[in-house]
Amino acid sequence: MGRRSFLAVAGWLATAVVATLIGVAAIRLVGESLTGTPGGVRSQEEVARALAEPMPGAALPTSSAPAGATTSSPAAASATPSPGAGARRGFATTGGTAIAECRLGGVFLMSWTAAPGYRVDDVDRGPDDDVEVSFVGPGGEYELSLRCVGGQPVAVPDDDD
Repeated sequence: MGRRSFLAVAGWLATAVVATLIGVAAIRLVGESLTGTPGGVRSQEEVARALAEPMPGAALPTSSAPAGATTSSPAAASATPSPGAGARRGFATTGGTAIAECRLGGVFLMSWTAAPGYRVDDVDRGPDDDVEVSFVGPGGEYELSLRCVGGQPVAVPDDDD
């Protein structure tokens, strides 16, 4: 009977190993749709670049869902020019993002997105000499001010006018 028990245990272990391998292979085959974000986790710079680039065949949004924050320090904002759009830039900060464009009437805030836990408090989208978007959340109130310099949108210090 020792041989029969050994064969039963060995058969059970072999079946368990095969079932586990099939399960792992199936998860890899189905992939990230079950186990994570497609393309992996993205950095703030990658998000800013993606937001600044227009989607092929898609119009950019003209407003934003309230839900994010930015820092009041323009030095903290990273501006990434959009290839081919010349006068359009995306700005990413700790708590949120905005896309601005230089037009004949001045700078125009095309879209903005707040980080989770934050909301949009005030928006001056232009076109004007400068535009602003303010976010309020648990970390306080944050404002991003933008202006056109040399035909390109840039972040500027808040002058409280």
